[in-house]
Amino acid sequence: MSDIAKDENAKSKDPTPRVLVLDVGNTNTVIGVYKDDKLLGHWRLISERHTADELGIYLTNLLKTVDIHLNSFDGAILSSVVPSLDIPWRDGVKRYLGVECMTVSTDLDLGIEVLYGAPKEVGADRLVNAVAGVARYGSPLIIVDFGTAITLDYVGPGGKYMGGAIAPGLEVSMEALFGRTAKLPRIALDAPPPSVVGKNTVDSIKSGILFGYAGLVDALVERIWDECGEGAKVIGTGGHAHLIAAHSKYMKTVEPWLTLEGLKLIYKRNTSRR
Repeated sequence: MSDIAKDENAKSKDPTPRVLVLDVGNTNTVIGVYKDDKLLGHWRLISERHTADELGIYLTNLLKTVDIHLNSFDGAILSSVVPSLDIPWRDGVKRYLGVECMTVSTDLDLGIEVLYGAPKEVGADRLVNAVAGVARYGSPLIIVDFGTAITLDYVGPGGKYMGGAIAPGLEVSMEALFGRTAKLPRIALDAPPPSVVGKNTVDSIKSGILFGYAGLVDALVERIWDECGEGAKVIGTGGHAHLIAAHSKYMKTVEPWLTLEGLKLIYKRNTSRR
């Protein structure tokens, strides 16, 4: 246990072990704390380069908002697609919480078979989503994750991760549009337009983004069904999943904390044999 965690331990002893789960993406980092199967708290940060001490201070202050003590953690697990942030997070967790941070890779026991051509090239978040999706819904399954990129991953019968498709995310596309046009205004995707045929510039942009991406998702789902067979349930996750689900023909189920759930399951699977 670190000196910081020991000091916290002297102040307040919490006997119930908890697990810290970290999903480090290109744009955002999502943090969660589980006690058994209950998600006690969750936070979203911008994925920026920080020192281990800065990240440790962030963790300390966030945990205080839900009255969770530094000494109460049994372990931690990290899923990251930004290698430069891995070491600061692992060091920060060890220094401030006093526990080692497990890192998701195909070297762990994931509970699913990865049949990707180059398994180590699969984003850790995609594998984590597959683990959680299969645990909750079984397979075959299509998982649509809305992040910096939009990924559609197909898990075949028997929980076999087969691969999927990757497209630019909503924010990436919007930034490209606004950055390369002189007169189009920046907009917020807070509400859908009243019709597909926009009567002003803002509604026209909203129509293209919301209905266009719903069409992209539906078209790729149909192609996956044509190639792999119909019957795979479609679920969504990620920041904009609820916006697109409202206009998609096939993606009607949204699981906002799917990645955190998968991290918890992988941690349990790889520590239960110790």
